[in-house]
Amino acid sequence: MSDKIKKSDEQWKQQLSDEQFRVARQAGTEPAFSGEYYLNKEAGKYRCICCGEELFSSEEKYDSGSGWPSFYKPRDDMELEEIRDTSHGMIRVEVRCPKCDAHLGHVFEDGPQPTGLRYCINSASLDFEKE
Repeated sequence: MSDKIKKSDEQWKQQLSDEQFRVARQAGTEPAFSGEYYLNKEAGKYRCICCGEELFSSEEKYDSGSGWPSFYKPRDDMELEEIRDTSHGMIRVEVRCPKCDAHLGHVFEDGPQPTGLRYCINSASLDFEKE
């Protein structure tokens, strides 16, 4: 995706809550089972909290038992940015918004079919648009 959104930390801090900034801009993680959208079962779209890009649909959301909102794929034609993450003594794949580089969470290869993937996403990185 071209035309990435670039802002200074100060600009992001004006737009986001402290928790949203810590998670989305500093690659933090919210505590398990605490996020606003973990138990959300309403129909709608999940957008990036930083730029509003549509990332996931409620149709692909499922309860993984992990403590974070989980999806088996991003919205159709969406390619999230993937980055190798070796923090916390493990190897994981971090996923970021392709439009603004916001940290969303991680993707694991233990999800349901048809993809076998589990996108484990922080609620603090998302905004929900109810249908």
